[in-house]
Amino acid sequence: MHKTIFILLDGLRYATARDCLGYMEGLVTAGKAGIHTVRSELPSISRPLYETLMTGLPPVVHGVTSNGVVRRSRFPNVFSLATAAGRTTAASAYHWYFELYNQAPFSPEFRHIENFNGGIHHGSFYWADHYPDDHVFADADVLLRRHSPDFLLIHPMNIDNEGHRHGGSSREYRNAARNAGDLLARYLPAWTAAGCSIIVTSDHGMSDDGNHGGPHETEALVPFYTFGEAFTPAADAKLAQTDIAGLLCTLLAIPDHGLPVPQGLLSA
Repeated sequence: MHKTIFILLDGLRYATARDCLGYMEGLVTAGKAGIHTVRSELPSISRPLYETLMTGLPPVVHGVTSNGVVRRSRFPNVFSLATAAGRTTAASAYHWYFELYNQAPFSPEFRHIENFNGGIHHGSFYWADHYPDDHVFADADVLLRRHSPDFLLIHPMNIDNEGHRHGGSSREYRNAARNAGDLLARYLPAWTAAGCSIIVTSDHGMSDDGNHGGPHETEALVPFYTFGEAFTPAADAKLAQTDIAGLLCTLLAIPDHGLPVPQGLLSA
């Protein structure tokens, strides 16, 4: 079993990641991390893709087809499967994750949770898209130190927020990505030294006019970085967004999860 940290940089398109995540690109150049291309399922919007990433199902199957669908997940997902297998879970994330995997609707009384009877056991949740990314990472570090979860989700929103405000080719959008890259450089060395396996990806990209939802590569192509002893820094693997839940379950050694697992990413 590999303790796993899943970092979802909301709204980060593939090309911007390659240009602006300097620390991750340095790891790739040094042969210490892998970089792969993922195409988002459709519609390429947030809540549907949160559910896709955790269930391995496209939105037209799992039914969360709009950001306006506010309910719990109705399918086995990484959080429920991990809980059933006796794993500990945590999240520093936007409140939609609480609604999908604990209960809906969200209330501010659940801003911080410990030992919650749901898919996410420990968490820090926010509801303002401009909640600072450095706070999201600091909240995550506290969860990691305090609870040592087997699976930790980290989900900052500033890249997506700046993209909606200024467009996907704007200075503001790219600088938000650079800031996230610096946060990765600050935290990942200690987390990997503690034995954690790291995935850095996104749900969807961002168009030049500041939106997303369709299949254009600016909206639907996202990065998928792997870092840690669980992974082989292989060439770009064939990886579907619907494969990611199975990969996470395999890292967590969840038995008989029944989800597809991509080939060529895990070390022997």
